[in-house]
Parts: sequence; C-alpha cells; structure tokens
Amino acid sequence: MNKPVNKPLLEIDRFSVRFGEKVAVQELSLSIGRGERVALVGESGSGKSVTALSILRLVEQAELSGRMLLDGEDLLQKTEQQMRGIRGADVAMVFQEPMTALNPLYTVGKQIAESLRLHEGMRPNAARERGIELLRRTGIPEPERRIDSFPHQLSGGQRQRAMIAMALACRPRLLLADEPTTALDVTVRQQIVDLLIELQEQEAAERGMAVLLITHDLNLVKRFAQRVAVMEKGVLVETNTTHALFSNPQHPYTKRLLDSEPQRCIDEVEEGARQILDVKGLAVDYHVSGKGWRSMFGKSTFRAVHDVDLSLRRGETLGIVGESGSGKSTLAATVLGLQHPASGTIDIDGLALSSLKNAKAKRALYSRMQVVFQDPFGSLSPRMTVEQIIGEGLAVHRPDVDAKTRRDRVGALLEEVGMPVESMLRYPHEFSGGQRQRIAIARALAVEPELLVLDEPTSALDVSIQKQVLNLLTNLQKKYQLSYLFITHDLAVMKAMAHRVIVMKSGRIVEAGNTMDVLHAPSHPYTQSLLASSLMVPQADIQEKIA
Repeated sequence: MNKPVNKPLLEIDRFSVRFGEKVAVQELSLSIGRGERVALVGESGSGKSVTALSILRLVEQAELSGRMLLDGEDLLQKTEQQMRGIRGADVAMVFQEPMTALNPLYTVGKQIAESLRLHEGMRPNAARERGIELLRRTGIPEPERRIDSFPHQLSGGQRQRAMIAMALACRPRLLLADEPTTALDVTVRQQIVDLLIELQEQEAAERGMAVLLITHDLNLVKRFAQRVAVMEKGVLVETNTTHALFSNPQHPYTKRLLDSEPQRCIDEVEEGARQILDVKGLAVDYHVSGKGWRSMFGKSTFRAVHDVDLSLRRGETLGIVGESGSGKSTLAATVLGLQHPASGTIDIDGLALSSLKNAKAKRALYSRMQVVFQDPFGSLSPRMTVEQIIGEGLAVHRPDVDAKTRRDRVGALLEEVGMPVESMLRYPHEFSGGQRQRIAIARALAVEPELLVLDEPTSALDVSIQKQVLNLLTNLQKKYQLSYLFITHDLAVMKAMAHRVIVMKSGRIVEAGNTMDVLHAPSHPYTQSLLASSLMVPQADIQEKIA
C-alpha cells in the first residue's frame, strides 16, 4: 500500500543529543517532505552536523532521545543491523571532505560497487557498469577510465562528484549533504550545487528523493534550498521558506547571520606612501618526474607562475584571486623566499631579495615579512603554549630581549588581537578556530613586520567569526600602516579588504586594477565566471549587468 503523499518523508520530533552533561541538540522538531530541499544553517557548534549524523545513528557515546521518523518508522528504535540496511540504501550522506571520506586503498569503482553489492546484490560486472553510468551522470569526464582511479588521482571537484555518485548508487529516499562544497573553489562549488539540484529534481520526480543540506554558506542556501532551518547552540530558532527567511528574518541570531557579510571600511592609501614590495618578471618552475617511459629521461619542468609584475605600498592591501592551481599561493611563497627555483626580481623596501647572501641579512629582512596561514590549527604547534608560539619569533629575531620583556610583549599582543592575557598558558587545542586565528595573527605581529602575507586566513571560519577576524585585520592595518598581500577565492572578502586586486589563472595575471572597478565591471571572461560563481548566478547575468 502506498504511503500518503502529504506525509513527511522525515519527521524529527523533540529530538535531543546529550554527551554527558553537555546538550548538543535540544528538543529539535523539524520535518522534510518528499522531493523537498531543506537547508540546516548555523555556525560550528550549533548542532547541525550532529543532527545529520544522528539520522544515520553515527554519533557515538551520546544519549539520543525523542523520535526520528523515516516514512513513519522510528530510526532511534532500529537495531544496528537494521541501520546497516538503511545506511546507503534509504539514507545516504555526502561528506564535507571527500579525501578523508573515501578509502585511499580502493578505486572509486570498487567503493561504488561495494554499496551496490551489499544493498542490491549486484554482480561485479553489473556493478561496474552501474558505477560508470553514475560517474557519467555526475559529470566526471572519461568515466570508463576514471572508475579505476584512486581518490588521490582525482581533483577535489571530481572526488566530490565521486562521493555523490556513491551516495546515489542505491537511489536513496533522503540525501544528507554535510558542507559538500566548503573545500572547493567557487566555480567548482557552483558546478556541484547545480549538479545536486539537477540530480535531486530527477530523483524527486521518480522516487520523491529529498535533500537535507548542512551549511553556513548563505549564497549556497539561497541558490539551493526551498526551505531553511536555523540552529543556534543546539536549538532550532527559526524555520521558513528561503525567500521569506532572507527577506524578513525574525530571530536575532538569523539577522546576525545574514548580516555577517564583511563590510568595506578600509582607509585610502596615503598619497606618496612608500613602496614596500616590487616584483618584476617573476617566474617559478617546478621540476616534475615524467610518466611511464618518459621517467627514464629524467625530470621535466612545469611553470607555475609566468612573468608576474606587482607592487604594494605601505598601508595598502593587494588581493590575489584565483582558483586552486592558479599560482597565487606559489607567488606568495616565492615573495617570502620559500620557493625555488625562481627568476625575476623581488625587492622589499628597495632591497633585492637575491642580493642577500648570508643568513643574518636574510633573517633581518624576513623579520619585516610574516605570514598568516589558512588553517590556524595546522599552523600552530600543538606541543607549545600560546606564550611559546607567539614568543618564538621574538626569541629568533630579537635575541637581546629578556624573558620578562618578551612575556610582557606576548601579553600585550594577545590583548591587541582581543584575547585575554591568561591565554598564554594554554595550548592551541583549547581554543576555537577564530581564537586560534587571532593567536596566529598575534604571532605574525610579534616582530613588528611591515608586510603580512595572508593566505586564505578566514576560509576555515564561520561567517560571523570571519567578519570579526577581518575587522581585526582592518583595525591593525589602520593602526600600524601594515601592508597586506591577501590571497583568497572569496570575492566578498576581497571586496571588503583589498585596495587593488589581481586575478590569476594558470599562473598568469589575467586582470588587475582597483578592487571596486574589477568587481563591478570585470573585463576578462575568467573574472566574470569567478564573480558569477561567487554570487551563485549565471555568468550571462554578470555580462548583462556590465553591459
């Protein structure tokens, strides 16, 4: 007998998750209809990912209460053996980072076939053919060849497409997508979103498949979801249709989330400001081993950066925009003296980097340049206290400073970046992502640099924390007249922070100019595609707006 059409596919009723004394999700009630796309939005720690994992009963050492009904059957009452039959078959999941979610020891084809074999009893040849069809359907080129590829042999976008193919293998009724585009470039992000919408609409017409999207990307929500639910600290605070929620948010937390887009409040560069950085004709080569019989003839050369010219003045921010592989991080590493071999010239405040022959001279110059990395957890030593992390640069570049003066300087730096002085006695794992990034900024400021290289410093942070860190960087620039070389693929961040911008593609600068001019009237098709992807709109709309 068929289920009533108007009955929700998934009904979450007064659902709670407790880890000991900590309540991660509290009395959550939410329903998802057949064929519906719902977004669950909130910052880290809001309980949205825990909720998604709980649907599959993948949360360990937690006390679950309430009801989780899939087509009227309570998933919380199922045995582990019963849940194994549901996972992948009725409910499937696309994870945030496919490189960790995919098994590196098995080909993509074998991982797709595993689900088909377990849930549908397919024979190997039939499962392989079905896998090829799924890869073709998700837009992976040459699926007959790629099905035998290991995860590391695929690009980030291809790995995510393979994950989607695996999730759809058994045609589930409910697809959970947990931050499926966070680690991807903006153009690949839009491709994945469009793919998910296309596949969901196809499956919805045939089987009524619904999607629950977990994200904090508001542009993605506007593009993808029909309805939005907002969570704060484990509590559902607001739910509405996408249009109604964005046009008229009711809860203060929702309003704060929607107001988290960074605002431009930078000062104009002083007239006659001296030039801090001057790069002319920079080219960077990598030596790579040939494939197959070519490896017998030694290494070949790959040019990552082609003849780049750029300059940066005191108190100015130069933005570098481009996708992964565009050469922007290689360019920054070369400016910092961390990448070889390179040709061309790099002058720091009139002093040529190539002219420095001894370690002491190089150390003196490098103290005027510092870097803040994308991942604040990976860039801070877990074995060192905050005091040791921030004070390390002082110990190297200012050996004449005594221990008490160094400790006082660390305390002052922590206060400068909005952290309590007592934080210096703690370790990185004891802080949130935003706090760790503040510590990384304090470390960079310790030796009083003139130039900061900021390599995607906010891409790993929630939107409201991102705004706080950007405001901090803006205030520090105004106070100390710092120069920033700011690398990002987020055009909203670039719009807020950069005085000028260069756009890189395949190691070359394809467009450059004042930030507002480039973003409002991009002349190069690649810049137009980046802008369209960032806004989640067709490129034709951008071209029409310019015209």
